[in-house]
Amino acid sequence: MEEGINRRKTEHIRLCLTENVEGINKSTGLEGISFIHNALPEINFDSIETTTTFLHKSLQAPFLVSSMTGGSELAAQINQNLALAAEEKRWAVALGSTRALLESDSHKDSFLIRKQAPTVPLIANLGAVQLNYGYGVEEAQRIVDLTEADSLVLHLNSLQEAVQDEGDLNFNELLPKIEKICERLDVPVGAKEVGFGIDGTVAKRLYDAGISYIDVAGAGGTSWSQVEKLRSQDSLKKAAAEAFNNWGIPTKDCIVSVKSKLPNIPLVASGGMKTGVDAAKAITIGADVIGFARQLLQAATESVESVMQTMEQIELELKMVMFGIGVTSLNELKNTKRLTIMGKSLLDESS
Repeated sequence: MEEGINRRKTEHIRLCLTENVEGINKSTGLEGISFIHNALPEINFDSIETTTTFLHKSLQAPFLVSSMTGGSELAAQINQNLALAAEEKRWAVALGSTRALLESDSHKDSFLIRKQAPTVPLIANLGAVQLNYGYGVEEAQRIVDLTEADSLVLHLNSLQEAVQDEGDLNFNELLPKIEKICERLDVPVGAKEVGFGIDGTVAKRLYDAGISYIDVAGAGGTSWSQVEKLRSQDSLKKAAAEAFNNWGIPTKDCIVSVKSKLPNIPLVASGGMKTGVDAAKAITIGADVIGFARQLLQAATESVESVMQTMEQIELELKMVMFGIGVTSLNELKNTKRLTIMGKSLLDESS
C-alpha cells in the first residue's frame, strides 16, 4: 500500500485522467490568434524542417514532455513509456517533482529513466519551496546526479500548496536561495509554474538570479488548485478552492509578457497545449519549445506506441500549419506575418 508522498502522486495521476481538472472559463488565450492561409505556398511539404536545439542537444521538433509525475508504481510505467517515446521521437523530457526520490525508497525507478532516454535533454524537477524546508545545493545536486539530468527546473506552485492538505506554505525569501542553486549547480537551472503562469516581471527577477530558461506554464490547461480540491479532506479548503477555478495568467499573455522583458531568454510554453496548431501559435509570439503534459498522459498509461502516435500527430499538425502558410523553418514561422491577432491582420500591416 502506497503512503504519504507516493500515494499523493498516484492520486494526482488518477484525478488528471478521470476528472475535469481544467480551470473554469479560463483558456490559454491562443484562440485569439489565427493563421492566414496561403493558397500558393510555393514550398515542398517534405522540405519543412522542425529541428531545433535545447539544453545544447538537438530535437527533432520543438517539443517537450512536460513535468508530470514520479514516485509511484503507476508513475513508473508512465515515465518509462514517455522516456522511450521521447528518445525515439527526439523530444525533450521532464520529470515530475523529484522530492519523492530523496524522501522515499519506493518507486525510485520512476525517476531513473536515463537508460530509456539516453540522448535527449532530460530535466529533473524540484519544488522551489523545498528550499525553505531543508533542501539546498547538496540535495539539488544529488537529484541531478541520480537522474543524470541535463538541467534542474524549480517549480513555483504557491496556489497548489495553499489548497493541498499537506501543503508547504513558506515561500518567504526564496529568490536568494534560488540564486545560490543557480550559482553552484553544475547544470543549467530553469524555473516553471504549474498552470497559473509566470509574467515578465517575475521572469526578470528569476533571470537576474541566474535562471537559464523560463517555462511559463500558463493557465488554460490543468488547474492544480482544482486537482488538490478534489483530493482534499479539508472542507474549508475545498470550498475556498472554488473561488480560484478561473485563476491564472493565460499562456499567451505569459509568453508576450516574458518576451517583452527578456527577448532573448529560452522560453518554454506549456499550459493547455493540445495540438501542433497551439504550438505553432505559441512559436509565432515568442516561444522556443512547447511543453505537452495531459495531452500525452492517457497514451502513456497504455503503451510507448500510443505515446508515439500522439507525438506524431502533434508533429504533423505543426508541419501542416507551416505548409498552410508557406514556411519551411521554425525561424520563418517565428517571423511570419500571416497572422491575425485579436482580429488585427499582420499581413495587412506589412503590405
